Amino acid sequence: MKPNTLSSSLLIALAALAASNAGARPPAVKASVAANEAATSRHYAALIAGTEPKTAELTLFFSQMPKGGDLHHHYSGAIYAETYVDFLDKQGYCVNKHTYRVETDKAVIDAERAKAPAARNCLTTAEVYADDATWRELLQRWSSKDFANHGALNPPPDRQFFQTFGYFGPVSNANFHEGLVEIKNRAVRENVGYIETMFKMSPFVVDKDFDEQAWKNIANDAAFDAQMRAWMNALDQDSGFKAKIADFVARIDEAAAGIDDDNFTMRYQTYVLRLLNPSQVFSSMLAGFKAAANGGKIVGVNIVGQESNMVSMRDYTMHMKMFRFLKSVYPDVKVALHAGELALGDVPPEDLQYHIDEALNLAHANRIGHGIDLAHESNAPAIMKTMREKDIPVEINLTSNAFINGVKGENHPVTLYRKYGVPYVISTDDAGVTRHNLSGEYVLFASRYKPSYAELKKASYNSIRYSFLDQADKTRLTRQLDARFARFEAGVAALDRTSVKR
Repeated sequence: MKPNTLSSSLLIALAALAASNAGARPPAVKASVAANEAATSRHYAALIAGTEPKTAELTLFFSQMPKGGDLHHHYSGAIYAETYVDFLDKQGYCVNKHTYRVETDKAVIDAERAKAPAARNCLTTAEVYADDATWRELLQRWSSKDFANHGALNPPPDRQFFQTFGYFGPVSNANFHEGLVEIKNRAVRENVGYIETMFKMSPFVVDKDFDEQAWKNIANDAAFDAQMRAWMNALDQDSGFKAKIADFVARIDEAAAGIDDDNFTMRYQTYVLRLLNPSQVFSSMLAGFKAAANGGKIVGVNIVGQESNMVSMRDYTMHMKMFRFLKSVYPDVKVALHAGELALGDVPPEDLQYHIDEALNLAHANRIGHGIDLAHESNAPAIMKTMREKDIPVEINLTSNAFINGVKGENHPVTLYRKYGVPYVISTDDAGVTRHNLSGEYVLFASRYKPSYAELKKASYNSIRYSFLDQADKTRLTRQLDARFARFEAGVAALDRTSVKR
């Protein structure tokens, strides 16, 4: 039996080794680094051997292993419900103990606070914590807590997941800096050096004429492109629209102030909501492209919202054509797209056949989020060939895919992506809603699919390689990751040498 903890003193002692590894390494140091890596690989192989991988030991291993970054990460879904309850008092809100929804109407809140505590139906942060029945039920409404391990009747898991955002929405739309600090601190504690989070929806305007024409023109690419170009040109001259974008960027910069330091970096994707009307989606997408094109902390554009929703399905191809058009105008703006987050039974079978394909070949996505309907896509072999040859990775979210869509184990297309050489990254999606972390995603991946240590290490580096950072930042974070792995592997090797054999 081997001890499984890396002592603080040992890690501190190994920092000097990491520093020596950061620059040019003499032959003896290179040999030592290689030996440490080999020892770590052997240790990991022992943890996944056999029919029942040692998941507790894998959890310890991956909690300590450097994981590079998290590239498929939703800010609002990453915050745990406990934090959102703390935010109630910060915003002067309360939560209705019967509906578990946040009350924002000042008149209602004042009336509730005038009542005796025992008579209140709308509770402050402290009152929620003091009322155990409300607290427990709130956690089950605001996250997936206890979904699979208690006897109450549950809604379908996809409904449960997407409904949580309606509960905590009012408190997730403020306290942004505090939320980012929490996300950063949690990442640092589990040895994650970079997060690229989908932070805020870019602003939009409504134009009913655009909506009517879009649905008429969608089958005619030339007419639809002309329609988009005309409105884009008009919005370019709209001072109010420009002001909305400037305010949007300023709010992100304000929230992000002080988040980056020598050991941690965060960047931000803006996104559009695929559940809205065409004018709202296009204007929001345009605002996002403009914001990202300006440089700074906004590094890409995404599209969010339940993909199986009626509006999402009806307008999917239209949205991909909008991305195609704006990528032609702003070719340097990076795009990561939720595509193929669908399973058999979510929609009719024919609707599983084209989403990843269109995200790649119409929208020209730089990364694919989820991509779990791959095996059903009519163009699946060509999709994988394109992703492999153009070096376009898929973002793998195991916990999310299992909870929302029931896709897991050998039914998960990560098996296909790996078999046919498609690059991938491991990510969390909405860790606060489904109550997990990035280390846990690596545990799932390792215990289910038993990749080699070299493959896992590559996945960690991939999360820097395929980020939307500029090259200078990628180089900086890669060097940091080199040093972190040197410390980690030296620690594992030292433990291996001193372990007690029984």
